[in-house]
Amino acid sequence: MPDRRPILYDYWRSSAAYRVRLALALKDIAYDRVPVDLVAGEQRAPEHLARNPQGVVPALAIDGLMLTQSLAMLDYLDETRAAVPLLPRDPAGRARVRAIALAIACDIHPLSNLAVLARVEAISSPEARAAWNRDNISRGLAAVEKLLDHPATGRFCHGDAPGYADCVLIPQLYNARRWEVRFDHLPRIAAVSQACATLGVIASAHPDNFKPASAKTA
Repeated sequence: MPDRRPILYDYWRSSAAYRVRLALALKDIAYDRVPVDLVAGEQRAPEHLARNPQGVVPALAIDGLMLTQSLAMLDYLDETRAAVPLLPRDPAGRARVRAIALAIACDIHPLSNLAVLARVEAISSPEARAAWNRDNISRGLAAVEKLLDHPATGRFCHGDAPGYADCVLIPQLYNARRWEVRFDHLPRIAAVSQACATLGVIASAHPDNFKPASAKTA
């Protein structure tokens, strides 16, 4: 592999970027970080669109490539950096873990992103924006709880070591807390959250560690 350190282009509060920070931390991969301020609209600047034509974060410069889409990044890291695997070895386990991750990344997260929430508010009101997001997160987490009702669930989403699905669940739980959505009535999710909270490597990727002093949040 090339010696140059990877560069992660991210926004401190982005769930998708948080997933990648967690994966990099779990794999003990040193990287450089370039913030992209979503509130200021930097994601639409020509230099960022050259990295990611979708105008979103994250983007990951690694091995001479510019990767987009957080789950594709997790797959790439797992396929090229074998230490501390994020995915199980067996096909059935990998399918299960990816299903949990996709239930969050494809079904909960898109309805909670900044553009969607801004549109809901523009059509209706700030109160509608909050109600929309809380309902979306609540329903989504309830479904994930059912997916975790499985013999392969251990201390973490799959087994007794954090991995791919945990990298996706933990950022969603950060958003749940931010929007005052409780999940203590979901025992499997709550147990995974508690297990992750004990690990310093997971805490190192938390958004608060990257929050700019003058951050204007959305």
